[in-house]
Amino acid sequence: MSQSSQATAVSTQQDKEPPAAAGAAKGKLAIYWAASCGGCEISILGIHEKILEVDKAFDIVLFPCGADGKVRDVEKMPDKSIDLCLFNGGIRTSENEYMARLLRAKSKVLIAFGSCASEGCIPGLANACSRQDIFKTNYHDSPSLDNPEGVEPQTETQVPEGKLHLPEFYDTLRTLDQTVEVDYYLPGCPPESDRIWEALVAVLEGKLPPKGSVIGAASTVCDTCKRKRTEKKITAFKRTWEIIPDEEACLLEQGLVCCGPATRAGCGGLCPQVNSPCIGCYGPPDGAPDFGARLMSALASVIDSNDPAECDRIIREGIPDAIGTFYRFSLAGSLLRRTAKVAN
Repeated sequence: MSQSSQATAVSTQQDKEPPAAAGAAKGKLAIYWAASCGGCEISILGIHEKILEVDKAFDIVLFPCGADGKVRDVEKMPDKSIDLCLFNGGIRTSENEYMARLLRAKSKVLIAFGSCASEGCIPGLANACSRQDIFKTNYHDSPSLDNPEGVEPQTETQVPEGKLHLPEFYDTLRTLDQTVEVDYYLPGCPPESDRIWEALVAVLEGKLPPKGSVIGAASTVCDTCKRKRTEKKITAFKRTWEIIPDEEACLLEQGLVCCGPATRAGCGGLCPQVNSPCIGCYGPPDGAPDFGARLMSALASVIDSNDPAECDRIIREGIPDAIGTFYRFSLAGSLLRRTAKVAN
């Protein structure tokens, strides 16, 4: 995630009413969904009755998931006429890129909303493969597939009614800030409703942190976790299905790969609270430009062995999916970004 300054916590009270609700002119809000699952849209509804205050404060000019808005209407709007755009999803296709550039031009404030826009998230794991690999799996090798002619999507297809167009599918998924300038980041898969509300109120009150900041906490999940910690010494990493964890002791000390040391707070530590290890969806904290490198360092520090061969065995047997563990949410936004391309 590209961040030009340290994250700054927003001090707005959760139940504070936006100033526009008291009669000020309504702002314009755009919400867009690129390469993502759509959970960020659902998370907006998680602010519950406060959605009515959002309606008082904003006119929604684009929200494809919830309203029949037209791109051509946005194209006709003056530049910088949208007060706030919550853009979720990575840039996987030419359509995603077009919308990112359009909404950047039209918006005063553009927020990378959620992990997909900020880091690439689960769709970004496809950067471990090439475009050809993805198409081969989805249109040729899938066990449930019935495609005897080997048809693949084309950007242009002629049919009796005319020419059909599909967006170009890019070889590499990019984060939003690898495509356009981003003003702020609101991480999470999806962002928690409290953080969404804080961001909305901060925009309306003009109390946003410096540009490039993450809106929310600057500490780690471990800093907010109430589990008991002693000296961590791990001789084996366990998969989540292999043990029933003690409900009070640090999960990492029990051998579970808990990403808390490498993950920004802001979620409330919900996973550890229900006896499940943190999976890292809020991205790296301040001072950690690469989530995977931060997590590797944290795990290496707790392995109880100085023998390189033994350390290799512990990691290999306990962490069989290295990319999925260290870069589950952040491969596209990491220092690596993708696996090396092989020339055909």
